[in-house]
Amino acid sequence: MQPPTIRCRPLVTGAAVFQPSAGNVSPARARSGSVLIIVMWIALGLVAIALYFANSMTYELRASDNRVAGLAADQAIEGAARYVTYILSLYATNGAVPLATNQFLCADVPAGDAHFWLIGRDPNADDSVMSSGEPCFGLVDEGSKLNLNTVNTNVLSYLPGMTTDFANAILDWRSTNGVVALDYASLGYYPKNAPFETEDELRLVYGATEDLLVGGDLNRNGVLDANETTAGAGDVNFGLFEYTTVWTREPNFQTNGAALTNINQLVLNSPNPATLTTFLQNEGVGNAASVAQSLYASIRSAAGVNPVTGLVDLAHRCWQAGMSESDFGKIYDDVTTSTNSYLVGRVNVNTAGLTVLTALFEGMDIDQQTALGAAQTLIAYRQQNPNNLNTVWWLMDALGNNHPVITALTRRDWVTTRSYQFTADIAAVGPYGRGYRRVKFIFDTSNGSPIIIYRQDLSRLGWALGDQVRQTLLANNTTP
Repeated sequence: MQPPTIRCRPLVTGAAVFQPSAGNVSPARARSGSVLIIVMWIALGLVAIALYFANSMTYELRASDNRVAGLAADQAIEGAARYVTYILSLYATNGAVPLATNQFLCADVPAGDAHFWLIGRDPNADDSVMSSGEPCFGLVDEGSKLNLNTVNTNVLSYLPGMTTDFANAILDWRSTNGVVALDYASLGYYPKNAPFETEDELRLVYGATEDLLVGGDLNRNGVLDANETTAGAGDVNFGLFEYTTVWTREPNFQTNGAALTNINQLVLNSPNPATLTTFLQNEGVGNAASVAQSLYASIRSAAGVNPVTGLVDLAHRCWQAGMSESDFGKIYDDVTTSTNSYLVGRVNVNTAGLTVLTALFEGMDIDQQTALGAAQTLIAYRQQNPNNLNTVWWLMDALGNNHPVITALTRRDWVTTRSYQFTADIAAVGPYGRGYRRVKFIFDTSNGSPIIIYRQDLSRLGWALGDQVRQTLLANNTTP
């Protein structure tokens, strides 16, 4: 049997090497490549979406963290307000002004994870020229300002930037019947013709401008910050908000509610000095009989009745009667010269700044040079004798018994050494220095216990704690 014959196609010598072409790819492999590309695009889209939402969550986390910090700052402010209430109930007794230097904390005070500051003023600083630097911390004595409801145009006109027209407009606003004719119709409202309820009502008075009301201190923290530029150095003022108030009133009775002894009534209702002598003896005054005889004669004599005008007048007459300063201190808290339940608008000479004191003195027809010199002398005396400011007698020690300012003050009941209303301008930040908040509180202690009578959110005015606090927060707090 023969083997089968195998026939082969002859090999072509020099033929080209086989090269697969696209047309040679199988349909299955083509479909696999398309799926891979689609999957890659889908994966890329999902990654992009994931990154987008992750980034959004990062911002939401930061926003939530800021909201939490803001809430912490809000609670710190509420805690600070209660803290100030405690401080005033403890130290602001009988019109005393609490001292930030040694009686309470007022800067970078911890409250949980937050911190708060009390933005204050230095009463001994030269506030006649805008200062650039760091703010002072502490309470602000409202008694260091001029009361818009009692101050006259003579005093107002000597405040920085003030004009006669605007001074008259202020009196017109608070006067029942008005004092000048102003075109309020063009502003869309009528003048109040009633007492100011807050100093912010000055914004409504005809002719009010931002420069007149706040000057260069846009955030109202008492210093010229870096962003508060001015055209000229040394001629910028703080504005009327810095020098005016509507809150000052002094109770004309003792802390326990008992009436004070009215020197004028005590003399005028007595046929001789015997009753006054008895009063002075009970108060522990030395040589009471001779002092009472002289004081009685100065108030009631054959020439007529000459009642005591105010505290400075009383101190001056007691000095003339031979009373010592220490003896005057014994009767100071127990006497009065007025029958009113409250005395409104007195300026506390222990805390008033240079601008207010100078304007007050010039408003008594004292020439500018004398008024400024007297104000500077009083501030210097306050710094050198902080423990000798308990009564208005120290004014005579500082200026001299017959100084023109003393003579002018004996004819007016304009000054005191007591204060019963205080501003707590509280700024706070939450954890990691975030969530800045600022609220201004007015506290009144004239009825015994401190109460909040006014509250205003000032956060809109921006950062008011100065650059040093900002740098400290940046150095001590690391963003999580």
